[in-house]
Amino acid sequence: MAKRKGASSTPRKPRPRVRGVDFQAFLDKAGTPRTTARYARLTVVFSQGDPAEHVFYIQRGNVKISVVSRTGKEAVVGILGPGDFFGEGCLAGQSRRIATAVALAASTVLVVEKATMLELLHAQPVLADRFLSYVLTRNIRIEEDLVDQLFNSSEKRLARALLLLARYGPEGEPLRLPKLSQETLAEMVGTTRSRVNFFMNKFRDLGFIEYNGEILVNRSLLTVVLHD
Repeated sequence: MAKRKGASSTPRKPRPRVRGVDFQAFLDKAGTPRTTARYARLTVVFSQGDPAEHVFYIQRGNVKISVVSRTGKEAVVGILGPGDFFGEGCLAGQSRRIATAVALAASTVLVVEKATMLELLHAQPVLADRFLSYVLTRNIRIEEDLVDQLFNSSEKRLARALLLLARYGPEGEPLRLPKLSQETLAEMVGTTRSRVNFFMNKFRDLGFIEYNGEILVNRSLLTVVLHD
């Protein structure tokens, strides 16, 4: 069962959008049962090995998805934000969680039971189409991450990770990242904290980022990713 704090049945505005579709509106129109869960920073949403019984949709905040090996080594699979689903593996027969989800900031998440979500997708072709598009886009992103890990330097991997994490910033302004430690960035990039610290200082000196506690990413950081 999903761990929920302060769950209520009526989420508040603003309503998030999924690839141009108002997910909350679909739930309201169908009268779909769901809860709204609110998680404090660093609260575990679910743990690796837990029963997979719900689909989650982020309204506010950020959630880290990570996997721990048998030897205890952690790998960060992704950092998700408003408009992202997670835990959707249960819809494809996943009976246990293969990763751990932790709120990186105070987060508000819609929680829908697996059977209810499947019924909704069968009954709402437009939502099913948008959801499929979202899942395929995520799969492409995972493939790109794998290529990035195999062929790019740790400097390029860090630059790409920062740009992807900052996707919610307003146009023309520095992109504000969720609060992340250098350890988390190192786990995402597949390098050491000391290397992350070195490159973060380098990016700051070059004016690619503003880094003083929180991180603001300038679009000029793209030059690191595009440079051969």
